[in-house]
Amino acid sequence: MNDFGKRKIPFLFIIDFDFSNAYVLSDRETDTDKIKFSFNYEKPKIKKEIDFEVKQLSFSDFETAFNKVKKEIKDGNTYLLNLTFSSEIIGKFNLKDVYDFAKAPYKLYVKDRFTVFSPEIFVKIINGKIFSYPMKGTIDADILNAEKKILNDKKEIAEHYTIVDLIRNDLNIVARNVKVEKFRYIDKIKTNRKNLLQVSSEISGTLPDNYTENIGTVFSRLMPAGSVSGAPKKKTVEIIKSTETHNRNFYTGVAGYFDGKNVDSFVMIRFIEKNKDKFFFKSGGGITFLSDVKTEYTELCDKIYLPI
Repeated sequence: MNDFGKRKIPFLFIIDFDFSNAYVLSDRETDTDKIKFSFNYEKPKIKKEIDFEVKQLSFSDFETAFNKVKKEIKDGNTYLLNLTFSSEIIGKFNLKDVYDFAKAPYKLYVKDRFTVFSPEIFVKIINGKIFSYPMKGTIDADILNAEKKILNDKKEIAEHYTIVDLIRNDLNIVARNVKVEKFRYIDKIKTNRKNLLQVSSEISGTLPDNYTENIGTVFSRLMPAGSVSGAPKKKTVEIIKSTETHNRNFYTGVAGYFDGKNVDSFVMIRFIEKNKDKFFFKSGGGITFLSDVKTEYTELCDKIYLPI
């Protein structure tokens, strides 16, 4: 990434959660049959209904992991942890179908491995400024007074403050003049199952003049994304690995594109992975000391959707 950046060569990058596996491909290396991507709402040319059944994660399995996380919080080892699970889904579709017909700001397809339709920006780099948009807080949009409820929910407020502070600190590692531009604004997402409201903030900073020569270094210092790990980040990631029952692999990693000057990237959430002949939808949510196990379980299940 640093080499391509130094030579101003446009490239696509796809980095896993552990920052241990990646695709880094120049434009001429990208095989459009094997890897496809689109940013900023490329509208599907054809509409298609894709139905699937979810082999729902058992509540007792979720509760076991949830209680372990709450104990770690009580012991002072973490104060926010993004707990994720893998749920098998069954239906007449393939990964390419999902990529083609999903409507999302960021979409990615890697043949026979996974597809992503993510609403969450990781960072944008525009003319030497870096921007991050952490997303924390999800609610069913059809609930009465949903927007008011999520914006006034004490648990959601505490969680969002924590993530914004974490991302602000992360950006301070690579940039100067870091500040919160917008705090807790609402986006509405339409899905095949229900409509959701999600809460985000915007944080910015100024990178050094030679930032294009150090793009890989910048991402190595910022990953994993705070919104899908937690705080304090290092210890929280250790707890995640000892608690979660699946390997995240590329789920909750980061993908993006460098155009020779600027970068657009996203967090790989809303993620379907193929394993042999089965498909798995990976989803999760943030756990704090105020979290309620039934509410968190519902949020995790609500995130198993297709934006079609």
